[in-house]
Amino acid sequence: MVISHSSSGPGESAYNTFSSRYARVELPRYRMPENSIPKETAYQMITDELMLDGNPRLDLASFVTTWMEPECDKLIMDSINKNYVDMDEYPVTTELQNRCVNMIAHLFNAPINEDEKAIGVSTVGSSEAIMLAGLAFKRKWANKRKEEGKPYDKPNIVTGANVQVCWEKFARYFEVELKEVKLTEGYYVMDPLKAVEMVDENTICVAAILGSTLTGEYEDVKLLNDLLVEKNKETGWNVPIHVDAASGGFIAPFLHPELEWDFRLPLVKSINVSGHKYGLVYPGVGWVVWRSKDDLPEELIFHINYLGTDQPTFTLNFSKGASQIIAQYYQLIRLGFEGYKHIMENCQANAAVLREGMEATGRFSIVSKEDGVPLVAASLKDSTKFSVFDVSENLRKFGWIVPAYTMAPDAEHVAVLRVVIREDFSRSLAQRLLADINKVLHELDAHAAHAIKVTAPTATQNGNGVDGDDTVTQKSVLDTEKRFVAACMSLVKKNKKTGVC
Repeated sequence: MVISHSSSGPGESAYNTFSSRYARVELPRYRMPENSIPKETAYQMITDELMLDGNPRLDLASFVTTWMEPECDKLIMDSINKNYVDMDEYPVTTELQNRCVNMIAHLFNAPINEDEKAIGVSTVGSSEAIMLAGLAFKRKWANKRKEEGKPYDKPNIVTGANVQVCWEKFARYFEVELKEVKLTEGYYVMDPLKAVEMVDENTICVAAILGSTLTGEYEDVKLLNDLLVEKNKETGWNVPIHVDAASGGFIAPFLHPELEWDFRLPLVKSINVSGHKYGLVYPGVGWVVWRSKDDLPEELIFHINYLGTDQPTFTLNFSKGASQIIAQYYQLIRLGFEGYKHIMENCQANAAVLREGMEATGRFSIVSKEDGVPLVAASLKDSTKFSVFDVSENLRKFGWIVPAYTMAPDAEHVAVLRVVIREDFSRSLAQRLLADINKVLHELDAHAAHAIKVTAPTATQNGNGVDGDDTVTQKSVLDTEKRFVAACMSLVKKNKKTGVC
């Protein structure tokens, strides 16, 4: 209970406890209040509302880091008031960003010497990183077309239908056609053969994903590179590859160093990675690195001097906090290669426990891969009684946020649950989640059995579901619920009024 004797008005002393007048007065929600309130009261009121948010540690839908060491928390708070863009005022922060870019470039096997500087930049998550990489590809392609005297008004990019929404945003915002390779049941990533078939002279790049959002699977960048090399030779084109390593970029180098997906492949010209995912930093920091200076057109880089010195900048925004960049540097030097490797091994081991536990129920088919991002994606073997959406909803009773979703076209008939395993998801939490999944399955089984029993007399009374010999045809709970929803929608339409409901 907060008690304060701060003054809230002329001649008035506010005792800020839950019994104060502030506990029974509702502040305006969408307009600024006329009067000030004590700081303790503002804090308490916001804290009370935030209690209704989910627990980030139990949000298994998110790849984003939800825990860091206290020392790094302190570093973040110490630098939270620094504006990264002011490089003249904060030269050490700029240097730390440059060190991070170089460390990441070397991790991805960029063809640079130890004394050379890598080409890259910190971003606000992988979304901005993808926008910047896409703009670089579009500009290079357009410049080449202009030199050849060819039209440059119809650029396209080839991806799988499993790409994250930021690729769709890039295509729509910057007027680039998005050519998607459709998925098929059992194969939930981009098929390199089909992708290369879709490439034409207007293709600015092919985007491959190292760690699909849907299943965590790595796409075969090596095969894509080899097929595209041959097509470029045959056609005289020079179509490059971008690797969206938002999730897998801080996993594959430590667990699968032999896997060729990065700058070891000649057509890979740029890579993005999310520092706030398996880079182990709070949201939101991302990174994009280019193979060489030639892959980033100079005309996209702005030079400013009104903050003190000449400063090159290539970002979609301007001001941004420096604290996440500093936190990334902390993690890179604190953990080193060894530390990241151990953490990723732990994540994979806990994913294996969860996967085996879900398989042991006999109710799930696992669609994720063991050698990708540490997550478990599973579909129900039998969805006639209830769906993965029902399982997801019922797990919220125990505090778990586990997403259920359908696959991308043309596999949207497949629905899955997905659990992302992060550093702070321990073995004991995995076992607790398995226990709660089993509870939910038993509860849904009981609900389905009860619903079928209720359906029989209802069908008899209404004259529905009765065969010629007066035998009641029992409907599944899914059929019953569908009819119920349809009836509700019919009532809504009949009574619907214009305007916002």
